[in-house]
Amino acid sequence: MSKTLPRNPSIAALDIGTTKVACFIASRGEDDELHVTGVGHHRAKGMRGGQVTNLDEAESSVRAVVDAAEQMAGTRVEKVYVNMSCGAPQSTRVDVELAVSGHQIRDTDVRRVLDHGSAQYDANDRDLIHCIPTGYSIDGGNGIIDPRGMYGDRLGVNIHLVTAAVGPSRNLATVIDRCHLDIEDRVVSPYASGLACLVEDEKDLGVTVIDMGGGTTSIAVFMESQVVYVESLPVGGHHVTNDIAKGLSTPIAKAERLKTVYGSVTPNPGDARELLKVPMVGEDDETAATEIPKSMLVQIIQPRLEETFELVRSHLEHSGFAKAAGRRVVLTGGASQLEGVRDLAELVLDKQVRLGRPKAIRGLPDSLSGPAFSTAAGLLRYGLQEHVARPDFAAMDSANKKRSFGKIGRWLRENF
Repeated sequence: MSKTLPRNPSIAALDIGTTKVACFIASRGEDDELHVTGVGHHRAKGMRGGQVTNLDEAESSVRAVVDAAEQMAGTRVEKVYVNMSCGAPQSTRVDVELAVSGHQIRDTDVRRVLDHGSAQYDANDRDLIHCIPTGYSIDGGNGIIDPRGMYGDRLGVNIHLVTAAVGPSRNLATVIDRCHLDIEDRVVSPYASGLACLVEDEKDLGVTVIDMGGGTTSIAVFMESQVVYVESLPVGGHHVTNDIAKGLSTPIAKAERLKTVYGSVTPNPGDARELLKVPMVGEDDETAATEIPKSMLVQIIQPRLEETFELVRSHLEHSGFAKAAGRRVVLTGGASQLEGVRDLAELVLDKQVRLGRPKAIRGLPDSLSGPAFSTAAGLLRYGLQEHVARPDFAAMDSANKKRSFGKIGRWLRENF
């Protein structure tokens, strides 16, 4: 990163995906609102299926977008909030109950019970990304939102742990470290997208966010204003592009353009009469391009998207949240912009579906305000939550940044 730019306590979001890398830099206004001051985005290199496949290429992509955002903002960032779509993020729910001996419940008691719960994962196999308290109980009485100051003999908590495979997680951290950046915090992609796109009533009543990225499709279920389940599927928009390239024997770049400009998952009567020019692999002469009806393109795209939503439905049913999360679904991510995706999702999932765009952020260009940038916008909002959080846990968070206490401290600040 450029060494000539001044340091500034800005919030920096780094979205590293399979097909693109984006960096947003924002300042926090006096009204605790975000103001985007710098942006950068670039085609991702060295990534596949959300995971790093080439450290040098991935580093180059990250450096390019951060440099562009820094130059635009006129400041240098040292810490970033980064998304996690690699390592197959998974949810685990644990219930913990500890004795508090009838005294008034203090901050230390809450930390102790949360730390006990966060320790219930295999540190050698999975990396802890989130430790989220979703509900407390005192002496068996549920529904407690903030137990501090109350009295009881036993304090219980239900915790949502989100973990990822250690190897891919460390590879991503290595790329960021090689760019001379520190990770302020990591946020699983669908959780960040939900923070960007959802309104409060949706998060409170129950909603499923489906983030359709280039290499992965990730899911987050929100209930009672908390994320209670996440899952990641190894299929995304790039798989649709590959299907088109193979099915039509056309280069990947041409297949991507066909998908973006003409792609649809909904057959129309006129598709058979609309002809599309398709360049052939290995042919430099454009006159050698063949013509196909648009209906053929639709027939290639539709099965892949249908399969994707069937996988989503299967995982939701297996998780037990298919009904508990209600009938509301929000689609976001770059691949959600294909024509007819919303209708297909409603048909397969049997739920009410809307397309989600990031809520307006001052200074963010319209060209970067679409569903493809939901994760980056959500990372900014996550960062803002930490910046405006209550300061009473700040010392604990600083002292335990590299331990699970650090994550617990952040969640305590965010939830209280």
